Amino acid sequence: MEDIIIIGAGVSSIFFANKLVQENNNLSIRIIDKGKPLRERNCGLDKGLSCTCGEDCSKYIGYAGLGKSEGKFNYTNDFGGDLGSRIGGEKTLKLMKEVDRTLQRYGADSIERYSTKNKLLAAKAEKNGLEVLSAEVRHLGTKVAVDVFQELYETLKKHIHFTFETNIISIHPKAHSFFIETDKGNFCSKQVIIGTGKSGGKWLKKQMHELGLKTGETRLDMGLRIEMREDQLDSILKETFETKLRCRGEGYEATTYCMNPRGRVIRKFQNGLVMPDGQNKNEEKTESGNLNFTLFVPRYFSSYDKAMQTAQRIIGGINQDNGRIIIQRLGDFYANRPSSELSPNLIRPSLEAEPGNLVDEIPDLYLRAVLEFMGKLENLIEKPIHPDTLVYGIDAKFYEPQINTTQDFETEIKGLFLIGDCSGVTHSLSQAAASGLYVADRILQKNDGHS
Repeated sequence: MEDIIIIGAGVSSIFFANKLVQENNNLSIRIIDKGKPLRERNCGLDKGLSCTCGEDCSKYIGYAGLGKSEGKFNYTNDFGGDLGSRIGGEKTLKLMKEVDRTLQRYGADSIERYSTKNKLLAAKAEKNGLEVLSAEVRHLGTKVAVDVFQELYETLKKHIHFTFETNIISIHPKAHSFFIETDKGNFCSKQVIIGTGKSGGKWLKKQMHELGLKTGETRLDMGLRIEMREDQLDSILKETFETKLRCRGEGYEATTYCMNPRGRVIRKFQNGLVMPDGQNKNEEKTESGNLNFTLFVPRYFSSYDKAMQTAQRIIGGINQDNGRIIIQRLGDFYANRPSSELSPNLIRPSLEAEPGNLVDEIPDLYLRAVLEFMGKLENLIEKPIHPDTLVYGIDAKFYEPQINTTQDFETEIKGLFLIGDCSGVTHSLSQAAASGLYVADRILQKNDGHS
């Protein structure tokens, strides 16, 4: 009988487990994950090739989860989830400081932390109908993120049982414990923590249904990815590495995401779909001469299935079962004419995509958001956006459905908790990690009388 079984070995689970081990190393803890240990997570996608993993892609699944990717920790309540609304803004920021101290202790201090706050820019943006969102940021990059999480693993494995490449078939609540059936044997535990992140959405939905726990609305963000001249936004980026802007219009709220000066646009593979994503300049030996970001527009659906059906219809329709991504010059986009040959274009696309007309394939909401945002952005930087700027369709961020939990993230089944993105409350590495620390604190207080 374990004291605690953690399902999923992503960022929230790692910080949850590390906190428990620090405070009470007498607890018997097991982490079960369907993926592989970090050093064994290899995929062709990491080298710009096709996925070589089969059903469970090691780029996204396994120890450290999406923390392996770019390792970008944004410490803020302005975006990245609603943890501040759940447990309080000051408490959330305090937990994020603890997250950052932990990262530094395991090697992240080699990367300088920076702030995106700029009061003068915020005031100017407000006059032009935009809002500047700010954060303290520690952007590890893939290599440092892997090293940091591997060091955490080396520490944790001295105190915790890890069970990798294991599928959990069912969770059965008993009087004061849980019976967990897997394809590698069965386990019992006094408490169960689920931290399966975005990648475990389908599995979690099935388990919640079998446990009689109802799911609520589901968020889905979609938006066009923009690639422009590297110096186009110098006037607003000169003070910070990344500036995040929010634009509000009739029926929508749009936010820039993953701004990559001198980075590249790459393919992202999730939920059987192919989308344009951004890559940090440090991920390649040479930098590009471009800057890219996505303008995401969130929508809320009554169920997870409806959100995924919408994504499949729009993105799947573009993909045409062969990974197709559409690209269009901004000048052509404004004129509602399809783009054709891009070789003479001043701004060279960093991702190979099929020229076309976004209007024919993407709902008006996302097109209108870009049109209105670009107008406000031009006013902010006081010069026109170059017509050879490129627009890719269409990027997406997926979220888990909201599941009813207490403020401590405990479900209606006593002893069963949800942490990180699978709770439907957090949407970023920093907030996921903070939620793990928060629940660990609450369980320690309840179980051991810690203050």
